[in-house]
Amino acid sequence: MMIRRRSALLGLAASWSLGRSSLALAGSASGPDDPRFVVVILRGALDGLSAVTPYGDPDIATHRRSLLLPEPGQEGGLLDLGGFYGLHPALKNMHALYNAGEMAPIHAVAGHYRSRSHFEAQDYLESGADTRLNSGWLNRVVSALQGRGQSRPDGYRLAMGLTVPLLLRGPAAIGSYAPAGSQHPDAALYSQIMALNASDPVTGPAFRSGMKARGFSDDATDIRSAAFKPEPCRKPDAFMRLATAAGEMLADPHGPRIAALEIGGWDTHAAQLGRLSGPLAQLDRGIAALRQSIGENWKHTAVLVMTEFGRTVRMNGTGGTDHGTGTLAFLAGGAVAGGKVGGTWPGLKQSQLFENRDLAPTTDLRAVTSGVLCNHMGMKRHALTIIFPGPQPEPASGLIRTA
Repeated sequence: MMIRRRSALLGLAASWSLGRSSLALAGSASGPDDPRFVVVILRGALDGLSAVTPYGDPDIATHRRSLLLPEPGQEGGLLDLGGFYGLHPALKNMHALYNAGEMAPIHAVAGHYRSRSHFEAQDYLESGADTRLNSGWLNRVVSALQGRGQSRPDGYRLAMGLTVPLLLRGPAAIGSYAPAGSQHPDAALYSQIMALNASDPVTGPAFRSGMKARGFSDDATDIRSAAFKPEPCRKPDAFMRLATAAGEMLADPHGPRIAALEIGGWDTHAAQLGRLSGPLAQLDRGIAALRQSIGENWKHTAVLVMTEFGRTVRMNGTGGTDHGTGTLAFLAGGAVAGGKVGGTWPGLKQSQLFENRDLAPTTDLRAVTSGVLCNHMGMKRHALTIIFPGPQPEPASGLIRTA
């Protein structure tokens, strides 16, 4: 079923997918001051020790000296988070949120499972249970919130789109939406293809004819024209575009109140030092775009950024890291009590590593999520037994601002 943009704005829900990023929305409005909740999944397992580096730990250099960036205050160095931790320099916007008290990394976090398989771990992460379920915990959150916003005839139905992450699968009604033309190449790519085929007696004229048929001018089809020069400005990437769309919909007085996005590219088995900056910068731009597009409603918003597991403390032989356990979660938003690094640091001495190789987890990710659901979304404690079946962690406190 395809849902038109207007339906999505009316509170049904929707999902967009662009490349390795996707967006889904759910939950109907009951008032302009409704809390907004956004979940971002980093698929591929983020190395939390690189995103927020405990440079104050004397043992970190023995495990991964070649992966360490300069300490805060040095050229190309980490961004200071209070004297022990440093934020990766690709996360400049998130550092500004941290300084404004609107972002809090939580270190040594892990899910309730101990799998190092991407597929299994993502299933458990999204199911929120000790076994793989056919529904996701965020879908169950939407169901538990039913009863609010009954002025909307659409209720709390949930809709999905081109890709349906397990996180949002469940008994709620599902639809889908995709923006028209979202997968079309830009004009610069058309021009580059034309330039490559310009000397070919068969494909060259065919491309020029096709471009004119699509409405491109003679200047645009002239490979000597300035129109073929690369665009000087950075185009919004897929995650940034989806984050912007999410913010606009969540800001609508009658729009959805819950959104889920995902972004890939975190499985850094080789050349991690150079490869990690790209996805981190993409995440950073997306959070900034969400902050801008949601406007004043940022003060009602909490964003949870999570990944399926961490990576090994020691660098491997190809300049990367392998599948691990403890990692990092981010909380961001105007409703978040930020400006501090949460969690309990386990240490990096050999005897302190989990199974002699991984960052030891000290915080259950479900405790973090439960704390946000109870203290930000107003979820009742008894509802958590349905959202997260099995043993119940104590909801974490101090994550959300109090009035």
